[in-house]
Amino acid sequence: MRESKSRVAVQDPPNREELENAARACGIETEYWDVWHQPHPASDSTLAAILGSLNTDPSSSAALQRSIEERELRGWRSTLAPTVLLTADKPPHLVPVTLQAEHANATAVVEIRQEDGSASRTPVSLGDLAVADEKTVDGKHMVRKMVPLPDALPLGYHILTLETGGGQQTEGHTPATAVLIVCPGRVYQPEWLKSGRAAGLAISLYGLRSSRNWGCGDTTDLKNLIDWVAERAGADFIALNPLHDIPNRQPYNISPYLPNSIFFRNPLYLDLDAMEDFQSCEKARALRASPNIENEIQALRASQFVEYERVFRLKIRFLKLLFHNFLMERRQGSARADQFRAFVDREGDLLHRFAVHAALDDSIHGHCPDIWTWREWPEQYQDPESSATNEFAKKHWRKVLFHKYLQWQLDLQFASAQEHALAKGQRIGLYHDLALATDRFGSDLWAYRGFYVAGCRVGAPPDSFSPKGQDWAFPPPNSERHFENGYCLFAESIRKNSRHGGALRIDHVMRFFRLYWIPDGAEATDGTYVQDRFEDLLRILALESVRQKLAAVVGEDLGTVPDYIREVLHRFGILSYRLLYFEQENGRFRRPDEYPRQALTSVTTHDLPTLAGFWLGRDIEARHSAGLLPEDAYHRMLDDRAREKQQILDVLNELHLLPDWLPRNARDIPELTGEIHNAIVGFLSSTPSELMVLNQEDLLKETEQQNLPGTTEQYPNWRRKMRCTVEELWTSPDVQAFTQMFRNWLERTGRLKPQA
Repeated sequence: MRESKSRVAVQDPPNREELENAARACGIETEYWDVWHQPHPASDSTLAAILGSLNTDPSSSAALQRSIEERELRGWRSTLAPTVLLTADKPPHLVPVTLQAEHANATAVVEIRQEDGSASRTPVSLGDLAVADEKTVDGKHMVRKMVPLPDALPLGYHILTLETGGGQQTEGHTPATAVLIVCPGRVYQPEWLKSGRAAGLAISLYGLRSSRNWGCGDTTDLKNLIDWVAERAGADFIALNPLHDIPNRQPYNISPYLPNSIFFRNPLYLDLDAMEDFQSCEKARALRASPNIENEIQALRASQFVEYERVFRLKIRFLKLLFHNFLMERRQGSARADQFRAFVDREGDLLHRFAVHAALDDSIHGHCPDIWTWREWPEQYQDPESSATNEFAKKHWRKVLFHKYLQWQLDLQFASAQEHALAKGQRIGLYHDLALATDRFGSDLWAYRGFYVAGCRVGAPPDSFSPKGQDWAFPPPNSERHFENGYCLFAESIRKNSRHGGALRIDHVMRFFRLYWIPDGAEATDGTYVQDRFEDLLRILALESVRQKLAAVVGEDLGTVPDYIREVLHRFGILSYRLLYFEQENGRFRRPDEYPRQALTSVTTHDLPTLAGFWLGRDIEARHSAGLLPEDAYHRMLDDRAREKQQILDVLNELHLLPDWLPRNARDIPELTGEIHNAIVGFLSSTPSELMVLNQEDLLKETEQQNLPGTTEQYPNWRRKMRCTVEELWTSPDVQAFTQMFRNWLERTGRLKPQA
């Protein structure tokens, strides 16, 4: 009878207080406040599900208590934390060290092995240090002391080792090691931008039209656009969509914000004609001259939208010929072969896993066309470290090497594009974009599954834009695993996406602080926020920005943003992201002088209407046509839009940016007039914000936005091409008029690029 009662007791579920205490210990927020300033407590089931995904057992009160106690004790069982971060200019540098009490008065040696291979060894008398904390763990009395490190530590990634007992590896004296990361307190900022301002043009690279590309914008189109932006517009940078590798399968796998890999780039952007191997490959040049290929390229150029699959299939056909040609050259030995080998060595295991996944995907899908993702592969290939996977990589080394070759060529071409921009006098050049998401069916999840949490998805809580919340359908990062790993993958994501660029945009910068987690099987309304180690992540971001000498790091901080997040971002020197549409307060639009200095300002983003589309209500009509808006919401949004247009008109008139003869009532202005277009560009240019960017759609008064959130086949997301070709930018009278207007405002407001 007693045994039966005991079993029942063990199964008692935790009460609300116990769930909340456990949640807070794991960084799970027990409630959040929505955009309407209303609190939303997380349900018991939500807290229990997220706790379970974090390896914290919520099945009973006792199990939950044991899990939390074990979580706390883990930090006491290691002499050093796996990763130690310090801010270089904020000494004293103290590192917590945990020791058994009987060894806490010994003499220790602190060794710091720097990135360059040099090392320093410093003796430390532990007995002279005060006890900061103590605890009994596994029957042993443990104490924690703060051990000082040298004040003058170089920025970078080092190895910290603590030896006690004269270096003898006996019980209690085993040397402990940690990754030591020394960071700056702020992101890099060049001298010219500390008091100056700059402007740029935002484009979707895939959407560039030209008389020479193969139906999709490429790196040579980008160079030609740089010429025009630098010489005619006088702008300092070109803001790009994320260039991440994607599957290029329409319509579900073409979003640059849901990549196959955040570490590597899309071969779709390669200009094959500019590749050195194309010039020396007779087969490729003969094939290029064939009527069938020429007709296909002409058709792809003329298509209304980017045809990802057709362009990719065509380019891969040629790239395989070029790679075979390179292999022949490589066998004979060449300087290029040495350069390629150096690239592969530098990229290491990250590139190897990416290439193995790509080769496996090619092979398995080629044999079984109905298999599209690694989760459907034979089980032995679902593990990147399995013997079957390793055997495949050895046997099919050419297929693996082919994908490494593609990334090498992309690296060369984007390096050339950035060099070209700087040579044209642009002080920033390419402004890159790092996506938040990683496709759960993609390469990164296959290669580094342990760095993502299973059992939950990332999304956003309900707001006025999405009343039912948003489910982005990708797994959240495993913060604990990144910390244990020395943040290697996180640092690589910043490093690789800022390479060959002068600025970096961080999509959904709130990710560094917290993400909205939705348990599997739950609706988007049933999630809550889970916190991350934001100080660590931001310090590493600052370190990488200093190494790359990025002119700016921009944090996309739209949506529900607690005040403390913007305060921390400001402290680190990260620019806020301010859109005209959202800069409203008390029923009016903010004036230019009310915008912050430490910010990038723009009209819109890819997910929002263009300026001309906003005025016409094209976004509302598109959402209504796609079945996303019921009739009452549709009419309410039209009424709201009429009010917003009037408020914009009011502030422009207040600032005397519009001519007196223009009607004062927005209902009398059905389309975006040239006067309003000019006034809004002037409005944004006049803000004190460090950077201002104008989307090419807003420069050219295009009406359709790049992406309509919540749609797939209902809307041509991520496929819209620029209205004119890159060549026509130089000759079209309309474009020249828009460009001169833009340039005039840059000159009047001190944003014009200096003469080269």
